[in-house]
Amino acid sequence: MAKRLIEVFTSGCYVCDNTVKQIKELACPNCEVVVYDLNKKCETNECEDKAKKYGIQSVPAVAIDGKLVDCCKNKGIDIEILKAAGLGQ
Repeated sequence: MAKRLIEVFTSGCYVCDNTVKQIKELACPNCEVVVYDLNKKCETNECEDKAKKYGIQSVPAVAIDGKLVDCCKNKGIDIEILKAAGLGQ
């Protein structure tokens, strides 16, 4: 049986580090956890390429077997919502 690929995208922050820790604790022997710190980048641009491919707009984010998990599909910051909440007014 092939291992399940768990890709975790982070920025090296406290929230991301806790997420990585939890994922590693929950991972089973059939899971391969790979962590991409987007601040540190990858030698081959693999991190950025995968983040773009998956449509990641905020971190931490997790993809399992090449698919961004639903809980990570938020679209990041929405400038119009921030304006409606009073930003710039």
